[in-house]
Amino acid sequence: MKKLIKNAKIANESEVFEADILIDGDKISEIGKGIEAGDAEIIDAAGCYVIPGAVDVHTHMDLDVGFARAIDDFYDGTVAAACGGTTTIVDHMAFGPKDCSLWHQTNEYHRLADNNAVIDYGFHGVLQHPVTEQTLAEMKEIKEKEGINSFKLYMTYDYKLEDDEIFNVLRAAREAGIVITVHCENHGVIQQLRKEFAEEGKTEAKYHPLSRPDRCEAEAVNRMVNIAAMAGDAPLYIVHLTSNEGLKEVQKAKREGQKRFAAETCIQYLVLNDSAYDDPQEGLKAIMSPPLRKDADREALWQALKDGDVDTVATDHCPFHFKEGKAEKQYGKDDFTKCPNGAPGVQERLMLLFSEGFMKGRLTLPQVVKYASSNPSRMFGLFPQKGSLEPGADADLVIIDPNKKTEINREYIKGASDYSCYEGMTLEGRIEKVLQRGNVIVSDGEFKGSRGDGQYLKRGESCLSK
Repeated sequence: MKKLIKNAKIANESEVFEADILIDGDKISEIGKGIEAGDAEIIDAAGCYVIPGAVDVHTHMDLDVGFARAIDDFYDGTVAAACGGTTTIVDHMAFGPKDCSLWHQTNEYHRLADNNAVIDYGFHGVLQHPVTEQTLAEMKEIKEKEGINSFKLYMTYDYKLEDDEIFNVLRAAREAGIVITVHCENHGVIQQLRKEFAEEGKTEAKYHPLSRPDRCEAEAVNRMVNIAAMAGDAPLYIVHLTSNEGLKEVQKAKREGQKRFAAETCIQYLVLNDSAYDDPQEGLKAIMSPPLRKDADREALWQALKDGDVDTVATDHCPFHFKEGKAEKQYGKDDFTKCPNGAPGVQERLMLLFSEGFMKGRLTLPQVVKYASSNPSRMFGLFPQKGSLEPGADADLVIIDPNKKTEINREYIKGASDYSCYEGMTLEGRIEKVLQRGNVIVSDGEFKGSRGDGQYLKRGESCLSK
């Protein structure tokens, strides 16, 4: 059935303008003023903004970290995403068993997500030590067969890659047109600091950020950028940039003209700061890696978004229970190093960007669209099917009333998490409706979709691989 959105203030990545949007089936059919369609269902968007469905390219649904598992599976987590205006995710696979094939986790994630996700989804592959010739061959094969055009590597954690492996991966990725996404932290320094803090009895949450200082990020970003350059400007995407020191390395590389290079930050690093760790109990909620930083880092990242030095805003969504159920976060009550890393955010991201960015004058609304929708789609081969409002694109839309407010409280939370790091905040603006491929899946804060409605997305070429 056709739908006609009337009286909209449409925002894309370049402008805001008044027009109507005609949807025919699952696609946008026409955009213009005064559209008439007698057989269409009318949705009146007077006084509201209409933007493309948000695209979150950094989530961890159903993540198994060995001693704990993220409590949002691909159903709960995508319901939360949908209610927050996100209509597409690209999820990062967890590490698999030692020495497993890259196909192992690819098949496992299809098992977890297929027939469960309520919004459209794709996967980033994951690389783990040791990297072999078979690994490099499988990376190319998976791109060709599965449309997975991005793989993640870690410079810390148990299966981190060594510099020679990173170099080999980047050369192979450059040849195959694959984007390598990277968690950048200096493993050796972090391990030494954690060891010293444990020996000194410094085990409260407030020591978590001190054990992973900003220069650990900056050093690893610098190293990664240089290795990528030596690998022929291999396509490189830095995930969850947190600090001004790390940002300086990104800006330096961009200023010097490094090609096929982009950087992501996450909403928590724009809105929260390290005071979240002051309380030994409440601080467990915000234990994530990299950690929250200082207000100066937050403001530097906002400025970088305004200036275009950072390319996307994601979430690193990875929630664990704080008090309810198994209470995985309580594993860290006597030692922060035992607390699983991660926090919710997939529902909160878009409205936090809208309220804290656009409504407070830090960003224009087209910039919000750019960082939440359009650029993530470009980076990972989904544009213009996703992240755009134009004829032929998927009819993924979010209708936001800027004159209403959003209260982040327990009732607001639609995923399986028993908390939000943003509880108590009142945001300017409220999501009225969310459409996924022409279907209304959220209305007035209530989820209207169905389990398994999400489609797996085989992705095309990234803008970084061209």
